[in-house]
Amino acid sequence: MNRRRFLGVGASVLGAGALAAVAVPSAARLLAEGRPGQLLSSELDLPEAFRAALPVPPVLQPVRSDATSDYYEITQQVARLEILPGVRTEAWTYGGCFPGPTVVTRAGRAAVVKHRNELPVPSVTHLHGGHTPADSDGYPVDLLLPVGSSADATSGASGTAGMAGMAGMAGMAGMAGMAGTDHPAARTAVGERTYTYPGKQRAATLWYHDHRMGFTGPGVWRGLAGFHLVHDDEEAALPLPRGERDLPLMIADRSFAADGSFRYPAVDPKLAEPGVTDAYANGVLGDVILVNGAPWPRLDVDRAHYRLRLLNASNARLYRLELDPQPDDGGALVQIGSDGGLLAAPVRHDGIEIAPAERFDVVVDFSRYAPGTRVRLVNRFGSGRTAEVMRFDVTAKQPADDATVPDRLATVEALDASAAVTTRDFTFRRSRGDGWTINGRPYTPGRSIATPALGAVELWRFSTDLHHPVHVHLDHFQVIGRNGADPGPYDAGWKDTVDLRPAEAVEVLVRFSDYAGAYMLHCHNLEHEDMAMMADFTVR
Repeated sequence: MNRRRFLGVGASVLGAGALAAVAVPSAARLLAEGRPGQLLSSELDLPEAFRAALPVPPVLQPVRSDATSDYYEITQQVARLEILPGVRTEAWTYGGCFPGPTVVTRAGRAAVVKHRNELPVPSVTHLHGGHTPADSDGYPVDLLLPVGSSADATSGASGTAGMAGMAGMAGMAGMAGMAGTDHPAARTAVGERTYTYPGKQRAATLWYHDHRMGFTGPGVWRGLAGFHLVHDDEEAALPLPRGERDLPLMIADRSFAADGSFRYPAVDPKLAEPGVTDAYANGVLGDVILVNGAPWPRLDVDRAHYRLRLLNASNARLYRLELDPQPDDGGALVQIGSDGGLLAAPVRHDGIEIAPAERFDVVVDFSRYAPGTRVRLVNRFGSGRTAEVMRFDVTAKQPADDATVPDRLATVEALDASAAVTTRDFTFRRSRGDGWTINGRPYTPGRSIATPALGAVELWRFSTDLHHPVHVHLDHFQVIGRNGADPGPYDAGWKDTVDLRPAEAVEVLVRFSDYAGAYMLHCHNLEHEDMAMMADFTVR
């Protein structure tokens, strides 16, 4: 289903506070629950939980360094991986693994990453949460065509002319007809592209993923995602867990076909036309929960502090993550960071609600559990197999552990609402006739809906009909209110993605710095994004 046929899902638009009826019964159920998505069942027997060991993505080493920069190379390639035991799954990968290799950088040093595309499709790489010049941000029509593509494919202003005739390039034939792919600002390359990330930002847990217009959902679903960690002196001075006790955890749901391939309800199995079949227009939910690419893994942990960098890399699934059993006095998950880095002070949670693309850095003290305790990380928003995420098995080892969580973590500037020079409203809604829209219009590259000035504080108000995780490129923001009340329990710190529930309005303060140009505002439910719930804003 492309966006012009999206009307088949349901013709009604949700009003300013009322939930209207929709045409599809499953959609009505999802609205009532307040959570998006439709479950796509796997076609093969699923493994028992907690059998696979938790893998940790490899750290990518620079190919060279100089006084100011570190240089990396990543090859995007097809790989056959054993994700489910005894089954091979063809994945699109960064560097041959899923998740891709972790890029570890330091604030103040530039990371220069050269991507080589050996996939059968074009790609666009976005550093999610990166403070990045516009030409390295992963604008959705800045295509990197596969190695060996015909030079004719880059003819025309956007580089999409002639795509339909490129033999064997699945997923490109339909792109020439997509509105906006011929706009003159598109920067298309063949074979290789270098992205420059200057490092002008705080320590934070970032991630990189495919961002190609119309095909982000299937690209990420098939494996195009990896961590990018930024460190700085402020973070290094704190007594937080380090080394093997600092764990990036990419949580993602997937479904598998009978032959072991990733199952995805694309309207066109060859991915020549973007979009999903009608039942999945509100998001695709898998029935296998992967952590770092392994199904329901387990990890032996010492009776010590661990830092867990939680990332929701699912297309549409929401999670409420809790430890089971909880420690006697609760507060098992001590949040120390959000999307944009360290909080000013820790926040203790019994559970954390995390929407697609959000990150939460938490510290867990496993010395609060007796040796031999099996501590499950569970998903209270799931049911059946999707209620389980992974398990931590507490060993009898209680080594020296000097890690603690200080009462004060970092200096975090608070933006001042009284300094806002303007207020902008952005409505995320399903529109009669145009599918998923922002301010009533589907996405067209090159058409800006806002022109913020460099250095100016602005108040942006996001309002929704259904459930939408809203992501802003270039700079992080601060949530100052929900529905006219205080921010929610998971809104602390600098954010780049905020979870909006049905019929909700959230106010944030933004301030863009350093880099002018065209950037993106969009829903990070990837099926919504692929069906045009995006907009440009131009920083001047």
